[in-house]
Amino acid sequence: MSKAIENLMAAQKFAMSIRPKVGGFPYLAEALRQAGVTRNLWQLPSCQSIYLTKEGPVVSQGTALLTGHANVPQFDREALIRALRIDQAGQSTFPEFLRASWEAGVVSYDVDFEQRRVTYFGVLGESYVEDYPSVEVRR
Repeated sequence: MSKAIENLMAAQKFAMSIRPKVGGFPYLAEALRQAGVTRNLWQLPSCQSIYLTKEGPVVSQGTALLTGHANVPQFDREALIRALRIDQAGQSTFPEFLRASWEAGVVSYDVDFEQRRVTYFGVLGESYVEDYPSVEVRR
């Protein structure tokens, strides 16, 4: 296992140990940022995640949301915002959030840990940007 993968996995494990159920994403993001992760690029519905780290890029392949052919949902900003607020309130699991995002027409999203910003993209170039708050995380 590479140093990049070991570092990422350790940061994720630590983040999950400190992450509150409600409003937990900024804690996860800060733990990853402190571990040298600069970006996280997600592709939906494949659930492929690429982490850009100071130790090198790492890909993580999750369980795809679908198989075969499917129509890409139309980008629905309000549905995406609802999915985000439900997740932020601790009322959904991460897989449920991914499913709701896909159903809202999100085909990819980009987490910039240095800018504390997430940009969600539709297939036709639509986007929604949301900043998240800075939090303090101590190892």
